[in-house]
Amino acid sequence: MDKKPLLIIVGPTAIGKTKLSIEAALALKGEIVSADSMQIYKYMDIGTAKPSIDERRGVLHHMIDIVDPDSDYSVALYQKDALEAINKIHEKGKIPILTGGTGLYINSIRYSMDFSPAAVDREYRNELNNIYKERGHQYVYDMLRKVDSETAARLHPNDKKRVIRALEIYKLTGRTMADHRQDFKNKERPYRFVIIGLNMDRKKLYNRIDTRVDSMIEAGLVKEVEGLLNRGYKKELTSMQGLGYKQIINYLEGNYTLDTAIEEIKKLTRRYAKRQLTWFRQTEGIDWINLDEIDKEVQVDWIIMHIKKNLAL
Repeated sequence: MDKKPLLIIVGPTAIGKTKLSIEAALALKGEIVSADSMQIYKYMDIGTAKPSIDERRGVLHHMIDIVDPDSDYSVALYQKDALEAINKIHEKGKIPILTGGTGLYINSIRYSMDFSPAAVDREYRNELNNIYKERGHQYVYDMLRKVDSETAARLHPNDKKRVIRALEIYKLTGRTMADHRQDFKNKERPYRFVIIGLNMDRKKLYNRIDTRVDSMIEAGLVKEVEGLLNRGYKKELTSMQGLGYKQIINYLEGNYTLDTAIEEIKKLTRRYAKRQLTWFRQTEGIDWINLDEIDKEVQVDWIIMHIKKNLAL
């Protein structure tokens, strides 16, 4: 069976994945499938660095603005919806370009992850949530480390949703999430992957992050968060816990000054970028491109030529 091409562009936040993916789509006659766990939400544009209609330059984007901020959207749902989008793009004779910084979303497409064996144990999930409230995130994280140290090493202790999910999977199946990961890595997808990873000097990346956060504030991030709260979206929602949104809510509630909120967003975004790089470096098959090694004036053209060569176009 001839495998269909699927281009994937990964890398840390603020490195330029969005711009490159749009340029690649224009050059390759492709369409973009977002792999960003925040850009799925409607009304959350500035804080998620969602490309505007003008910035998209006529390129069709999938998996953006698909659910309301109070929706319970899972990786399993993302996998289903994104695969449908990829198949429709192939049916048009175009090349799908999967791009984003959410590693689990990327892996759900790269590998045949089967979520059905581990459905949901709401009673156990509620129990873990109660433990989380009473004893804190570190206690629940340590519970995971005892049964699945490999998955724990990939997650941040504050990543409540995924830490609890990993414990839930272990209880439901008697197997770790790491075991399930190995299972789906051994299954093949009907795609011919070309995976480009973008990287650059850490100090330069952090400067880009700081500049982006300043631009978000200037573009009206505070008003965007106020609008979400006025629509009735509660601060406890997963979406409202996202980087930028949580900190601005703290400012609006009087817990932070605006300057403190901005510095907190910058600091936590830098940490997030570092975690993204750690995740992707542990992922096989990525063709890493150091942007510092390519003249800025020809970066996009050089990378697209590189992509075409690897896609055999």
